[in-house]
Amino acid sequence: MKVLMINGSPRENGNTALSLKEMEKVFAAEGIEVETIHVGGMDIRGCIACRSCGETGRCVFDDVVNELAPKLDEADALVVGTPVYFANANATLMALLQRLFFSVQDWIEMRMKVGAGVVVSRRGGSSSTYDELNKFFGISGMPIATSQYWNMTYGREEGEAAEDGEGMQTMRTLARNMIFLMKSMALGFEKYGLPEKEEPVATHFIR
Repeated sequence: MKVLMINGSPRENGNTALSLKEMEKVFAAEGIEVETIHVGGMDIRGCIACRSCGETGRCVFDDVVNELAPKLDEADALVVGTPVYFANANATLMALLQRLFFSVQDWIEMRMKVGAGVVVSRRGGSSSTYDELNKFFGISGMPIATSQYWNMTYGREEGEAAEDGEGMQTMRTLARNMIFLMKSMALGFEKYGLPEKEEPVATHFIR
């Protein structure tokens, strides 16, 4: 089994990375393969709604988004970590997620891949950022992995999150819960397959 982690912090060794690494320890102990991609410092532009991805299966901007797509296809679970900026996720990360989730919707089966958001802040804004990340999983049919508390750690200067005992425990519990979900999904696929999927009905509010 494989977990894809996306770190939206521009600081590769910051508190977001520290939180994700705490999860990696649990995954490694259980033989789960993990690949972590640091995107916070990359130059990633936003979606321009050209919809060319619907014809080509790729985003028109050939950057890390297209590199991540096949990795996401192979993964059983996705973890997205971000620092909190003004009660929101990192803008670079949001540009990536919006393009990634939109451009792969016609060729990657996202349903039943396990999703988890991890949020790191100095003090406030964690809840709204956590909700922001979960929107991507919720609209894609992905079970959202939870922990003993919301998936948050706290710290400002590099390394301070390690002092958040409850936060680090929350990360370890989250990883264990994700492993349980991934294994349960695998058994479900083997016995039942995916749930029946209807043709999408796109109803607009004006009609």
